[in-house]
Amino acid sequence: MSLSVLIFFALIFVLVFLLRTARIGALVAFLIAGIISGPYVLNLFHVNETWTFLGDLGILFLWFNIGLEINIKRLWQMRRTIFGFGAAQVLMVAVMLFPILAGLTPWSVLGMVTVSLLLAMSSTSEDLQLLTDRNQLNTEMGHQTFSILLFQDLLSIPLLAMLPVLAGRSFNLGATFIDVGVTSVTLIFGVLVIGRFILNPLLRLVSKLKSKEAFLLVVMLNIVLWAVIMDLLGLPAGLGAFLAGMLMSETIYSHQVRAEISPYALLFLSLFFISLGMGLNLNILRDNWYIVVLGMAGLVFIKFVALFIVARVRHVITPDARLIALLLSQGGEFGLLMFQTMKTSGIEAVPAAHQEILTAIIILSMISTPFLLAIYDKMQKSGVLASRRKQINRTDDFIIPEVVICGFGRVGQIIAHILDAKKIPYIAVDLNVSAVMIGRERGYNVFYGDSTNASVLRELGVSPRRTRSAVIALDNANNARNAVLTIKSIAPRMKIFARARNLAESRLLMRDGALEAWPETIESSFMLARGVLTQLGISDAVISNTLAEMRAENYSELDNAITE
Repeated sequence: MSLSVLIFFALIFVLVFLLRTARIGALVAFLIAGIISGPYVLNLFHVNETWTFLGDLGILFLWFNIGLEINIKRLWQMRRTIFGFGAAQVLMVAVMLFPILAGLTPWSVLGMVTVSLLLAMSSTSEDLQLLTDRNQLNTEMGHQTFSILLFQDLLSIPLLAMLPVLAGRSFNLGATFIDVGVTSVTLIFGVLVIGRFILNPLLRLVSKLKSKEAFLLVVMLNIVLWAVIMDLLGLPAGLGAFLAGMLMSETIYSHQVRAEISPYALLFLSLFFISLGMGLNLNILRDNWYIVVLGMAGLVFIKFVALFIVARVRHVITPDARLIALLLSQGGEFGLLMFQTMKTSGIEAVPAAHQEILTAIIILSMISTPFLLAIYDKMQKSGVLASRRKQINRTDDFIIPEVVICGFGRVGQIIAHILDAKKIPYIAVDLNVSAVMIGRERGYNVFYGDSTNASVLRELGVSPRRTRSAVIALDNANNARNAVLTIKSIAPRMKIFARARNLAESRLLMRDGALEAWPETIESSFMLARGVLTQLGISDAVISNTLAEMRAENYSELDNAITE
């Protein structure tokens, strides 16, 4: 193995460590690593066919992740906030940017409109990570920020559909909007139909194999298949990956897909950002450094002002409006992705040199956000800014589970029925797709997923701050123990109640961290004994005391009576 590879990975490690310590996204570290290791700095690697291919795979996974966040049901539930706040934000930023671009650039009208909209987009991955790190994702402010990001992701559909127009077709405003509108609506309805009648049955068949490898391969095949179909139709391959994500988001398997694909998506995304960094022409940026710096400062300032105005018009309190505007003031990976797609596709609606400058502006703005937030926090603590009111958690649009049920067989269904009757919010998770489908038809809040996978549970909302208890209702003893250990890794203090087939399994589960583990064979025997003793005339108090003594110290009195 060459020394350059060792230096390359050491460089990535140091950058990720330093930037994550400063609460800056790891993707920024990969960008910087690509720049440093590229031909203009250390000259470790050049952008060749291999890096281009890996970058293209990264593009597909980035589009897939964006599509995976766009769930039609969620959009409908949050429609007022998304299409009100989100649309107003994008329109306000674009309206403020367009006359500036018109005065400073020789671009076409369509090019200026496109760039204005692309710069209005923010970094979904960075902002969600920042909100999570600050424990603000489920606050009122976090809810509004997420709504804006969701609208921006949705806007990517018509922007992608405009790429063929940018490729050089004659520009007719009315025809373009009709084409984009028809394409967008067709794609959305196509997602609903294909997801319901084709993808769901296919995934159902695969899930019955209970093979993670087969499940993962189907997901990847879905991404590549749609990318190839779009490419054959003359549309960007990224649009196909985007549709694949939307298709998956409309299935009951979406949480499991996110958990399974996440490590691979991160790998390919990092390769995309590395190749993007390598491809940056630093000679152009060096000659135009003042434009990059002023452009970054101008972009952050304009977006902050526009977002603050829109938030205040919508009666968002001033501290929240400031924080929302600051969080969303940067450019986003969607803009980077579009400029890269335009570059590789030979689309010159914006000159190539200008695309390089715009890419650098977006990258710098993404790097600036965590530092601006740190300054904001210090100003708030010093009293320069008014103190923020207490965070209010949102509970209306999302189910925040107080209980998680692992396993949806007979026991899990009964527990869910009881929780429903008492109106206690819960989520249930199981790998038995038939049980999940039947449960959802009957109105239970059950999802397909592996309850021994921490990523799946986190995707479903399980957290130490919100989820109060867990019920382990799995048939397999090893899976039950793994589920207990997984939940403890997420929330060490969570109270876990488990079922067990016998006394030995009960003791193992309690040793692993379950608060209570009820052995079915013994407890069913106790119920039979209660019935017999009642018929014999023994009082309920005496029966209860007798059974309580036998349950004491985890059925220690029964050790000699039962052989395992």
